[in-house]
Amino acid sequence: MYKFRSMVVNAEELKSKISSKNEMDGPMFKIKNDPRITKVGAFIRKTSLDELPQLINVIKGEMSIVGPRPSLAKEVEKFEPWMLRRLEVKPGLTCYWQVQGRNSISFVDWMKLDVKYVEDRNLIIDMVLILKTFKVFLGDKNAS
Repeated sequence: MYKFRSMVVNAEELKSKISSKNEMDGPMFKIKNDPRITKVGAFIRKTSLDELPQLINVIKGEMSIVGPRPSLAKEVEKFEPWMLRRLEVKPGLTCYWQVQGRNSISFVDWMKLDVKYVEDRNLIIDMVLILKTFKVFLGDKNAS
């Protein structure tokens, strides 16, 4: 998955030093004001510009425009069995999580939203999610 770099080069090494500050439940790691994020990185994350290179993944057929966000293999290993349903569709640039709160949503609720998308997906839902994403793309208070 392509993205613009928004963190310092040794971000993974530094993660162990700040792991106790994780604000996301479940296997995901997120903290507000993450010290590993550069000044430019903060801006491109806030405006979701860091996601633009993923359009290359869409063109290559590796991702869809709408679908659950891709997860790291080490995160998927910690998923409960019901959460694996989200892997039945191609990962996407946007889905319910992106337009309904992002980092303000708990991990379990995020997974429930992704499974809901897998079960209910259709062209109308995709179109609505794409339209809602444009608003988020222009600056979302929950982006980080």
